[in-house]
This record gives sequence, structure tokens and C-alpha cells, in this order.
Amino acid sequence: MITINTLDLTNMRGLKMLDADIDTKMKFLHGFSHKTRVQILECIKENEKTVSQIVDDLKGNQSNISQHLACLKGCGLIVGRQEGKYVYYRVRNQLVRNLLTMFDEVLEDVQNNVASCENHID
Repeated sequence: MITINTLDLTNMRGLKMLDADIDTKMKFLHGFSHKTRVQILECIKENEKTVSQIVDDLKGNQSNISQHLACLKGCGLIVGRQEGKYVYYRVRNQLVRNLLTMFDEVLEDVQNNVASCENHID
């Protein structure tokens, strides 16, 4: 007869749930993991802009910017609204703005460590 400790099952379920939460968190953080996406977020942090305005501000190309906008939108970090033939993009809400500000504040505290980190994996 096989007996299973209820505590072990609870811990196993907890680990599976934790893995799912971490996978979702990693997908969310992916939105911040590319220079162009961070530039876009900073560009539209305070004011909504069209793709062409973002392209002009970042001096990028339209196709590349559009791909990164799709990623940011898919991650739920930005939203777009159609007005005539233009789509205006903006940061989703104040929470995302706060997170961008918090990144700046934390980075200010750890920037020397980040700059000299030899363990960074690309």
C-alpha cells in the first residue's frame, strides 16, 4: 500500500503553481528586456504617440518599432487606440508608469554594480 503525505502533495502543488507564476512573471519581464522596448516605454510614458512619432523620436525604422510595440501590447504594458487612420499608443496605466519610475530609482542605487557585473548573461 502506498501512502502519500498530504503535506508533500501540498508542497508539490505549491511548486507547480510557483513555476506557473514565475513563467508568467518572466513573460511580463520580457517586455522590459530589450533596449528598443524600454525606449518606447520611456517615449510614451507621459503622452500617447503614433507609430510614426515614436519612430521619429527613437530614430528607428517603422517595421522594427511595430514589432516591439506588438510585444509590449501582448505583454499588457501598453494599449493602443484607433483614431482615423492612426493608432495612438500609451502606457497602459499609472502602475506601469510607477514601475518605470521605480526601475530608475532602483537603478540609481545599484548602477555601479550593474555596470561592473561580469556575470551578466545575454
